[in-house]
Amino acid sequence: MLDEFIKRESASGILLILATFLALLFSNSFMSPVYEYFLHIPVEIRIGPLELDKSLSHWVSDGLMAIFFLLIGLEVKREILEGHLSSIRQIALPGFAALGGMVVPAVIYYFFNKDNPVAIDGWAIPTATDIAFALGILSLLGNRVPVSLKVFLMALAIIDDLGAIIIIAVFYTADLSTLSITVAAAALLVLICLNLLGVSKKSAYFIVGAVLWVSVLKSGVHATLAGVALAFTIPITGKDENNRIFSPLKEIEHGLHFWVAFLILPLFAFVNAGVNVTDISLDQMSGAVPVGIMLGLFLGKQLGVFGFSWLAIKLKLATLPDESNWMQLYGVSILTGIGFTMSLFIVSLAFEDPSLFQYTDKLAILLGSFASGIVGYLILKCCRKQAT
Repeated sequence: MLDEFIKRESASGILLILATFLALLFSNSFMSPVYEYFLHIPVEIRIGPLELDKSLSHWVSDGLMAIFFLLIGLEVKREILEGHLSSIRQIALPGFAALGGMVVPAVIYYFFNKDNPVAIDGWAIPTATDIAFALGILSLLGNRVPVSLKVFLMALAIIDDLGAIIIIAVFYTADLSTLSITVAAAALLVLICLNLLGVSKKSAYFIVGAVLWVSVLKSGVHATLAGVALAFTIPITGKDENNRIFSPLKEIEHGLHFWVAFLILPLFAFVNAGVNVTDISLDQMSGAVPVGIMLGLFLGKQLGVFGFSWLAIKLKLATLPDESNWMQLYGVSILTGIGFTMSLFIVSLAFEDPSLFQYTDKLAILLGSFASGIVGYLILKCCRKQAT
């Protein structure tokens, strides 16, 4: 299952690169008006008094990304219950690394933007890691990178995603609607009851989950969190009509993985990575926001991940991954600076007006991510296969 996961994430990472290239091509050519029109196509759903009227780009961020976060929630739950995060020994190194990879980039960004009350909201932008992109880079290296380091990166990214979920829930929530929150709480309670009663019908969870998503969307809490809440209530084991044991969680996770990897994430990248670089000057890119993001991703991530990992290993709180050496660990630490889709997503939450910083924030994410990918790849390519 691990090999299948890594291969699928790697292929998705390559597709993300293609989607990003197309977005940049469209936004910097005569196709720019078509690209902008595509982003703002109105899509409306109305059922009686209930109305959901958003642009296509908002449907991608609020709707399709909720499915992405559903998948993340399922992966996190499975890994905690029976996977690579199921014991203290397994979680120690990626746990410390993920903590450092969130704290240090945030501190670097804060240092550059502490005097700007608007820009400071973007402190979480460089704290994310794009697992698909990072594993896509690792796949290009073949067996030069031991499996243990791929597992380390995967576990780190999952913990990183869990941290992003908490950050979004706590720091990026708008004014709340009491009625919608009440409906969401009731839907969540129903989901918990379904789990406790041993209900294993996936359709039951999806129907109540749809109610949860709509109510969360209307509440002021970001709708993607509904996907995570739904994931945590889906049972990992259950019985079908013939009394045979199966895993609703694993079946849903397996079914979603293809659509998330090859449709949702590439579409999100295409919608959000289109930056008109011809309108951005070097002087603008030297501003506090883009510099904080670029340095946070490229320097902050590698310093945080490698530094906290080194400290944990030296204090004997964790061990170096099997058949790897310090330079390989450092190369993987650099790859965690590929924030990309998660960073772009947090940008959309931190700065609701996409043109607030003349799109330098998005370009900074692309530059910081690509620099991390290229340097990390070169270091790992020059490393020996076996530990020294």
